[in-house]
Parts: sequence; structure tokens; C-alpha cells
Amino acid sequence: MNKISIIGAGMTGSTTAHWLAERELADLVLVDVVEGMPQGKALDMSEAMPIIGKDVAIVGANDYAATKGSDIIIITAGLPRKPGMSRDDLLKTNAEIVGTAATETLKHSPDAIYIILTNPLDTMAYLAMKKTGLPRERVIGQAGILDSARMRAFVAMETGVSVENINCYVLGGHGDMMVPLTRHSNVAGIPLKEYLPADKLDTIVTRTRKGGGEIVNLLKTGSAFYAPAAAAIAMAESYLKDQKRVLPCAAHLANGYGVKDMFVGVPIVIGEKGVERIVKLRMRADEKEAFAKSVASVQGLIEACKVINPALK
Repeated sequence: MNKISIIGAGMTGSTTAHWLAERELADLVLVDVVEGMPQGKALDMSEAMPIIGKDVAIVGANDYAATKGSDIIIITAGLPRKPGMSRDDLLKTNAEIVGTAATETLKHSPDAIYIILTNPLDTMAYLAMKKTGLPRERVIGQAGILDSARMRAFVAMETGVSVENINCYVLGGHGDMMVPLTRHSNVAGIPLKEYLPADKLDTIVTRTRKGGGEIVNLLKTGSAFYAPAAAAIAMAESYLKDQKRVLPCAAHLANGYGVKDMFVGVPIVIGEKGVERIVKLRMRADEKEAFAKSVASVQGLIEACKVINPALK
């Protein structure tokens, strides 16, 4: 049986564990600093397994030793967004949390791949790779799947068409400057611009960019967790089963898309080696301009992170 360790047993981490267990993809470890919380959630889920007929071992722990021999490390730990906060406001605290989680788990699972969910996402993925020294293929940020799924959901709500017939791509940084590519998005092969009036499409684009904030404002005490967890599972499954799915994720770019040494949302192929290929999408001048602005916003956060963590320079 494969082994997946989830760092952070809050709403996102525990939801990720729940759905991983339902899929019977791996034995699971939940790690959190709060004593008793990961153990309690793990025990509760373990007691659900006989009911749903799944043979999955689930344990909770407060130390990283329990993660030994993991195939995948999923980092969800960090402060969640609250109303009035941007993802960027979380930078200093979450950089410390993610840096520790990445380096400590690597000691026990040197061959694992890392899936990062903590915000600000692109910067935290960059931090995890630099802190661990892992190759770019083995650190992936979950962002584009979530943002694209939100766009697909909004298109489905507007059109009444099944989400399975809707394809959308959202690239760039995981923030308000993200780039929903309407030209590359479609309903059963029909371009969105032909399927929806311009004003409706503009509304969907704006709502997609602010999708996370919309949920934060509704919940008031936290941020989204169902959709981010589902996105992480899609990535983990493609890796464990060598599915080679093309998924929009935050990947480290050496020179692709005109970006050097940054994590930015682009389509990638995920297989048994982790990030196996960066998929190049042709963009028009206006799309390139929007993408460049999104990249610039990520670059600003990375530079701020380097001030906090001089070792990253």
C-alpha cells in the first residue's frame, strides 16, 4: 500500500485524508501541532472504514517521525484566510510553518514528492523546493486545478450544462491576478465566447479571480477546503497511478513561458516521476500581458519571502 502524509489536520488536511481514504489510494498519516486533534480525527476516520468497506490504515501524530517512508507529502498547514485578508497577508507565518514541515518530513521520506496547498501558494511551493533542495519535478503547488474547477462550476451554473462537458484553464499566480483563459475554455468543444454573452463571461472571469475570497467572506472564520482537497487528490492519484493527466498546477519554471526560477500556474503532465512535462499553450498578446502581470505579482511575494528567509537568495 502506498503511504501519504498530510501535514496540517485542519479542515483542508482532514478533508483531504477523508477523500483519499474513500478512494483507497494509500495508508494515511495526519500530522498537526495540536495534541490529540490529528489522533482523534484519524481514529474517527478509521472507525468509518468498516462502514464504507475500505481497508486503509489512518494514524494521527504530533511528530514528523510518523511520516517515515511516505510516497507523497501534502502540506496544508498554515494560517487560513479571514475576511479582509489576502493570500499575501499570510506570508511570514506560513513561510515558517511550510519551511519546517518540508525540511522535517524530508528527513524521514527522502524519495517523496511534495504537494503544497498552503497560501500564498506559488511562493510556498518555491520556498519548499529551495528549503529541501529537491528537484523541480518533485515539488508541485495545487492552484490551477482549483481555480479552473471554480471557473467550470460557474460556467455550469450559468449554462445548466454538466461540469463534465466543461473545460476551463486558469493559469498564472494563485491570486487576484490569475488568468482565466477563456479562449482555451469550452463547453463540449464550443468556445466559451461562442456559448455565452460577453457580459456573462466577464462576470464568470471576475468571480473566478475572487472565488477564494467569496468563500472566505461567507465562512467568516476560515477558507475553502472541499475543493482544494479534491484538487490535491487529483494530483496525488495521477502520480500514484502514473495517469499522466494534464493538470494546471503551480510548477517550477526554468525558462518556460518566459519565466525563470519561479512557481507559476501552467498545464503540466503528472506521472510516476512527478512533473513529467510542462505543456505549452499559445497565448495572444493580451493573454501574455495578463500572464506577465500575474507573474510579476508572484515575483513580488518571492522577493518578500527572500527578505524573511535570506537563505533563499
